Order: sequence, then structure tokens, then C-alpha cells
Amino acid sequence: MEKLTGLDYTIFFIYFIIVSVYGYWVYNRKKREQLDSKDFFLAEGSLTWWAIGASLIASNISAEQFIGMSGNGFKMGLAIAAYEWMAAATLIVVAVFFLPIYLKNKIYTMPQFLRQRYNGTVSMIMAIFWLSLYVLVNLTSILFLGALAVSTISGLNFTLCMIFLAAFAIVITLGGMKVIGYTDVIQVFFLVLGGLATTYLALNMVSDQFGQTGMINGLNLLFTQAGDHFDMIFDRSNEHYLSLPGLSVLIGAMWVVNLNYWGCNQYITQRALGADLKTARSGLLFAAGLKMLMPVIVVLPGIAAYVLWKNGMFQTEMIRDGELIQDNAYPVLLNLLPSGLKGLSFAALTAAVVASLAGKANSISTIFTLDIYKEHINKEAKEQNLVWMGRLVVVVAMIIAIGVAPFLGIDKKGGFEFIQEYTGFVSPGIFAMFILGFFWKRTTAPAAMFAIIGGFAASVLFKFLPGFADLSFLESTGFAVVNPASGVYEIPFIDRMGFVFLICVIGMVLISYATPQHKPTQPLEVDAAMFRTSRGFALGAGLVLASIAILYYVFW
Repeated sequence: MEKLTGLDYTIFFIYFIIVSVYGYWVYNRKKREQLDSKDFFLAEGSLTWWAIGASLIASNISAEQFIGMSGNGFKMGLAIAAYEWMAAATLIVVAVFFLPIYLKNKIYTMPQFLRQRYNGTVSMIMAIFWLSLYVLVNLTSILFLGALAVSTISGLNFTLCMIFLAAFAIVITLGGMKVIGYTDVIQVFFLVLGGLATTYLALNMVSDQFGQTGMINGLNLLFTQAGDHFDMIFDRSNEHYLSLPGLSVLIGAMWVVNLNYWGCNQYITQRALGADLKTARSGLLFAAGLKMLMPVIVVLPGIAAYVLWKNGMFQTEMIRDGELIQDNAYPVLLNLLPSGLKGLSFAALTAAVVASLAGKANSISTIFTLDIYKEHINKEAKEQNLVWMGRLVVVVAMIIAIGVAPFLGIDKKGGFEFIQEYTGFVSPGIFAMFILGFFWKRTTAPAAMFAIIGGFAASVLFKFLPGFADLSFLESTGFAVVNPASGVYEIPFIDRMGFVFLICVIGMVLISYATPQHKPTQPLEVDAAMFRTSRGFALGAGLVLASIAILYYVFW
């Protein structure tokens, strides 16, 4: 298979230079302000709505989508797009109901909210949880999958690719959130342009394979050659039901997954926390619109790769150690692109990886510096010390990720599902703790502790329950199906998250009534007027929600 040519490297080098020079210009334009920790971590007041929206997508779309979600497209089809299209709906909910609370109460980090709403113990425990999750699951997965793709396409050493991606991300991250936010606009441009080019050419490859021409014919061939890959809602007989359990993706725990990710996640909300409410809401609406486009870029190429593979192409390239590796679909497809366009697609993939690494590293740095270092280690730290501590944490986190990523078995399960499932061990408890903390004043700190510890324990219990208990009695309810690989009845992990969320909410309510009502030193300001939106926002949100409804109606 052909590797990158001189033209491909030239296009990639142009991308690298544009991002680096622009980032350096942004950094130097207001260099003095970088000594301010709020500017370094939040780019307070300086990100526009389009920069916020672009940064949200650039930080979210990474190797787990390009490689992992495309691999899921190869394996199970368009149904995996539920994560993207339901995320668009979730962004609207977060913009309307979550952002006003954060901005009105000047909340800059998620542990800060927990400290203000509950107490320092809850905040400290969750800060450690988040740091562990971000470094050992998210950062490592993005780095591993990104390096796997870059290595497959370029032929370079895998470890060298990990080091290059980490170093590039560190350079961007050290400039602070302002540099990340504005360079993400360029990253998204390359991401979308290169991604659409890959989809266009993948569909043309399908046409050529069947003696036809044109993208439209290629798309029609996908429908005829892989019709089962265009079912959005799986029934219990589907072999992939454990991954996407029927209506749970529409009215079940997929909402827990998305609301926790987009509304209670430092990595994401940090982009909007330095802006005013109107700008922040517009940024999230822009991100929701971009989210609608993502399955075209990351899922359709995976389905195209499946059709090509089914008809005899790259039979050996998709196999490793005698097993079909779904995450090879996108890198293998890129290697079939013509010179020049392959470089553009390579730049798009690298942009997605680097932007996500930079965003994740900045959030790790923010939580450690503001919520652990400043609160518990050096309370008298000056602004300049906080900025340098933040930069040091970025470097250390990347080094840890490079060291542990190869040993986590990320490529065995499929990168996207790896992240979703292991994030799901803490998501239900976190979301329960936030949602009750927002909207029920009676919620107490012991109840929040139950959500953290009890939620994690319940997640572990449900995960390993099939190993020592027969769950066949749940088959008639749809909450347990046979795993085709093991022959054992299991609960789909999305449903597990729903059960754990309900357990956490019920436990928190009971504990809150059984313990003295907590009186925060800084009570949250929440009133109905905060949730009113402008007419323009309401119109845009309506268009997004109507589009989702139409897509599910067509591809049900």
C-alpha cells in the first residue's frame, strides 16, 4: 500500500506551519495577560461564539471518532451516529439549563461547583476521579488511537508518532486556552475539509468497485450493499444490541452519557465558562450544528470501508494476529486516497487528535492547579506560579499517557467503545450529583458522597455481575441479552448506566432527607428567568431538533 508522498508531506507541513504561526501570533498579541491564571485556563472574555463552537468540536472530535467511530461504522453502521446526533440535542439542553447556572455563579471548574454546592471533601475526591479518568482513559486513548492511525498512514514508528502528537499538543497547550480556542478554528477547518474529502473519495471508490461513477451512485450502493448498516434502532436479536440497546439511545441512558459529557465535564464546559451567556449559548448552538455533520465525516467512510472489504479489498490490511480489527478501517481507507488528498485527510486527522489532546491536557492542568494545588498545597500561590504549575502539569500528564497507553488494550475492544464504557463507571454518579445539586436545594454532601462512591461501586457490580449470576430472567424485559462472544447474558453498558443513575438519584434523595440540610457558604443563584433564550437561539435550536427527528424517522 502506498504511503505518504512528497506532496502529502508538503500539505501536512503547510497545515503544521499555519497552526503553529497563528498560535504564536495569538499568544504574543496579549502576552502580558497570559500571566493571569483565569486568562491562561479560561481565556476569560476573549473567545467569540464561533471560536467557542469550533473549539468544542475540535476538542470533542478526535481519534476516537475518526478511528474508533469509523471502526464502529464498519462493524455496526449508522446506528453509532446516535452519539453525535443525540449530542447535538444535548448541547441545546446544556446551553439553556446548565450554562446560566455556571456563569451566574462564576463557576470556572467542576470541582469548584462541588466545593461551593457541597463541601471540600466531595470536591477533592471528584478532582482525583476526574484527573485519573482524563489521564488514564481519555488522554491515553486519544494518543494511542491517533498514533495508531498516523503510524499506519505514514509508516513511521508507532512510539515516535505518539511522541510527535504529544509534543505538538504540548506546544499549543502551553499558550493557554486563548491559543487553544483560536487555533481550534483552524483545526476544525482542516478537520471538516479533509473529512469531507475523505468521505467523497470513499464513496467514489465504492462506485468504481462496482463499475459505476460518482458520489451519489456510491451512496446508493452503500444502501443496497450494506442495508443492515443503516438501521438506527437495534432490536434484541441484533448482534450489536449490547453496544446500542434499542430505544435507550433515544429515551434512555444515552441522555445520561451525553448530559454528563457536555454539561458536567471540565474538558468541554471550560470553553464556554469565560464568556457571557449570549456568546456561550451561541457557541454551543454552533457546535450542535457542526455535530449534525460529523457522522458524514466519520461514520460513512467506515460503512464504505465495510462494503469495499466485503467485496474483496484490503483483506490482509484489516487483519492483525488473525483477527479482524475494525479500527483499521479509516487508516486503511486513507491509504487508498490519491496523493495530495491523502495529505489533506492526514492533516485533518492530525488536527482532530492534536486539538483534543490540547483541550484535554488544559482541563487536566486546570483541575490540578486550581482545585488541588491552589486549594490544598499552596494557597498563597501567585498568578505567575499558577500558570507555570499549569504548564508543568501538561507536560507530566503527556509523559504519563505516553508511558501507559500501549498497555491498556485500547485496540482490542474498539477505541470509541473503550472510552464510552470506562467513562461510564463514574458518569451516572457524577450526573446525579450535579443535576440534584442544581435543582434541589435539599441535596446534602453525604448524598453527593453516596453518588460518587456508591455509583462507582454499583457500576463495577453491574459490569461483573454476569460472571457470577445468571441474568437470563431479565431477557423478557430487554435488559439482558446474550453476548455472542461469550454466550453469557449481559446488561448493555448504556442500560447499566441508566440503572446506576436511578440508584444514585434514589439513594441521594433518601440520604438527603435523613441528614441535616446543608447550607453552602455561597448558595447557588437559580431562578426561572435565567433559562429564557433569545428568539434567534430558539429558532436555531428548533432546526437542529427537527433535523434529528427527520433523520431518525428516515433511518429508524
